Amino acid sequence: MAHRLIKIGCCGFPVSRAKYFDTFKIVELQQTFYQPPEISLAKKWRNESPPDFEYTLKAWQIITHGPKSPTYKKLKIKIPTEKEKNYGSFKQTEEVLFAWERTKEIAEILSSRIIVFQCPPSLEPTKENKSNLKKFFSSIERGRYILGWEPRGKWSEKEIELICKELDLIHVVDPFKSRPTFGRIRYYRLHGIGGYKYQYTHEDLTRLRELAKEEIDSYFMFNNVYMYEDALAFKNL
Repeated sequence: MAHRLIKIGCCGFPVSRAKYFDTFKIVELQQTFYQPPEISLAKKWRNESPPDFEYTLKAWQIITHGPKSPTYKKLKIKIPTEKEKNYGSFKQTEEVLFAWERTKEIAEILSSRIIVFQCPPSLEPTKENKSNLKKFFSSIERGRYILGWEPRGKWSEKEIELICKELDLIHVVDPFKSRPTFGRIRYYRLHGIGGYKYQYTHEDLTRLRELAKEEIDSYFMFNNVYMYEDALAFKNL
């Protein structure tokens, strides 16, 4: 059997960072989606974590989501009304490209290798959205980063597969909703079956363990109310 990497963690810190570092070797930062932290804070996070601890992160929402998204309530910058059309949907605008550079800057400080672009359900597979997405990922300097795409609109598996192949993206999925169509690694985000308040059963985690047997590096990131307990139970399993 070929060597493969299996990493288990949470989306955000559900317990104190000290306790978390003692339990897991990876976290997916959520703060970078709402508003990237100050440089000094990112450096503090890196310095206080073990040397082999891995940070993955979500790209800043300015890239993927428009100002009408409720998530913008946590945005700390003021957007002029006349500029609102420049935000989200991978548009080729100064604002979106700035958001990418800021995301990349934090990723560099944290020594991250994976950046996840989670899209809103409203980002559907229109001609314009496809064009923006392709232009964005074809034009940015991605460096050493593995870029993950989590589409949540009415995209077909074939559309997702073709785009991921063309743009060298990882198809990020909730494994209880769909299977990944493409990617050099597997990156699973577990949002809870039917909702955020769901707690995974032993049977659920046993099903999930079957995915960990695939001959490919796999990340299992829990993003539900019971994320700490569920991730720990899965790790022990």
